[in-house]
Amino acid sequence: MFVRIRNLREDNDKTQQEVSDYLFCDQSLYSKYERGLRDVPVDIIIKLAELYGTSTDYILGLTDEKEKYPIKK
Repeated sequence: MFVRIRNLREDNDKTQQEVSDYLFCDQSLYSKYERGLRDVPVDIIIKLAELYGTSTDYILGLTDEKEKYPIKK
């Protein structure tokens, strides 16, 4: 998972500081998420999925499809 959040950040030309500001956390904590040194809380995974327009399943490695699932009504 940590590789995916790093790749998503880099693919979107964002710095760790920009993402940590969005998440309201310290850059050093976010760096630990990207390096796999800290588990990423569910609420952070959800916020990252929203930020990058992808699914939580993609971030978690359950699918290789970056696109969000269509919302069923």
